[in-house]
Amino acid sequence: MIHAAHASRWHWGEIGDVANLGRGEWQVSRVYAVLGRPEPAVYHARRCLDHIRSGEGTEDWDLPFAYEALARALAVAGEGAASSRYEQLAREAGAAIADVEDRDHLLAELATLPGRVEQPPRRGA
Repeated sequence: MIHAAHASRWHWGEIGDVANLGRGEWQVSRVYAVLGRPEPAVYHARRCLDHIRSGEGTEDWDLPFAYEALARALAVAGEGAASSRYEQLAREAGAAIADVEDRDHLLAELATLPGRVEQPPRRGA
């Protein structure tokens, strides 16, 4: 899984734009987070955010997902306060996502952040 994520990121580095680089870093960070490897997860999440912040070729969902990557990586690293801060940034930036399915996907991913307790849906909501 790690090799596949790095290979994908490398290939996008050869043919992609800055947004593709950021998305590749997101994927690598996610793999490390899933495997419980905080140091590389945080490193690649920060690289993701750096690429996406350039704005070159990005879409309205890229920045919220870059924040989600950092929130997830920091949660895996046991840095709850920092993770919560980036989760909030992801939610704020996510409010600007035009496509409802993209916005719902972000919220679903945020609900899976380590250490979060999912609240049951309210009746009639």
